[in-house]
Amino acid sequence: MRRRTFVRGVGAGSTVGVAGLAGCLERETDEEEEPAPPDEDEDTLRVATYTSMVTGESPAGTWLAEAFEEEHEDAEIVWTVPEAGIENYVRRAELEAPIDADVYLGLTLGELVYADENLEDDRLFERLQRDRLTNDDRVREDLTFDDPHDRILPFDTGYVTLVADEAELEEEVPDSFEALLESEYDHSLLAQDPRRSDPGLAFLLWTVAEYGDDYLAYWHDLLDNGIRVLDGWTESYREAYLEGERPLVVSYSTDRIGASAAGRELRRHVVSPFDGQGYRNTEGAAVFADTPRTELAYEFVDFVLSRPVQSQIVARNVQFPAVEEEYVDLEERFREHAREPEEAVTFTYDDLHGTVTGLLAEWGDEIG
Repeated sequence: MRRRTFVRGVGAGSTVGVAGLAGCLERETDEEEEPAPPDEDEDTLRVATYTSMVTGESPAGTWLAEAFEEEHEDAEIVWTVPEAGIENYVRRAELEAPIDADVYLGLTLGELVYADENLEDDRLFERLQRDRLTNDDRVREDLTFDDPHDRILPFDTGYVTLVADEAELEEEVPDSFEALLESEYDHSLLAQDPRRSDPGLAFLLWTVAEYGDDYLAYWHDLLDNGIRVLDGWTESYREAYLEGERPLVVSYSTDRIGASAAGRELRRHVVSPFDGQGYRNTEGAAVFADTPRTELAYEFVDFVLSRPVQSQIVARNVQFPAVEEEYVDLEERFREHAREPEEAVTFTYDDLHGTVTGLLAEWGDEIG
């Protein structure tokens, strides 16, 4: 029997301390649009993700839930969108509060490291039971997470770059970090809060890769040049950039695919890798360690890597597939407009471990 797909929000802000979050957790039931499903319902899978996965004109999440429910007649997907992202679950684990999700879809390496740094040996996600998966051998070798505990499986990847509205710029589109600081781009740039946003964290890490210990000095220069930092990609891109508030936004190198599909003027969607580079931001799926729905969780994770799902994830989430090309059907629009930077900038687990929490705290103190 097909049942309705729910979307719930979790409203714990990323700067809330442990004591403050405890109050949020107590009030959470009253703020939810739908009550949490009972734990004994083995056919209800609770999937945590980010806003754009389940909102917009044709979100990937809605299609994914319906497709999964068609193959699993008694299954029901309940989406949970934590306002504070991974921090919501880190704080819950610290407070020994219930985790209201079984799977995290959209987890990045930086977020995983953040969880490990704060929870130490209290692992939030379980080591993948590979014997429950049949499609994991399809994943591109260059996308494999180097997590020493093997807890996360890629489902798509993208490259964070600058996107520009050439029609509104009097000068050429900036093509480097330093160019962004020029007076011609004063009060032109939109970006995302790295404490709440995947592309926001990716852009922060990219500045660290570029400037090392001097990354905060660069961010102060961005502030002096009028950067506007919003909570997430939805707020900065859909609600600000597309509304013409500013001509530059931190987004993805696949931007022109969505613009073309929506019939928007492509010169308002110019992708600009800096010096031929983009920060590779691979998104993964992970199973929460204490889920009572292990079997259904693994069926869902494996399903995400199937051919029809990867093809739709590419089309609807406008990202590159996680699987080798022989296991996905790419639309001509994707082949025409997707841009892969010449060089991918990224960090390994060992590079990031021991640094992410400190970076976010420093950024929050001085910039946020």
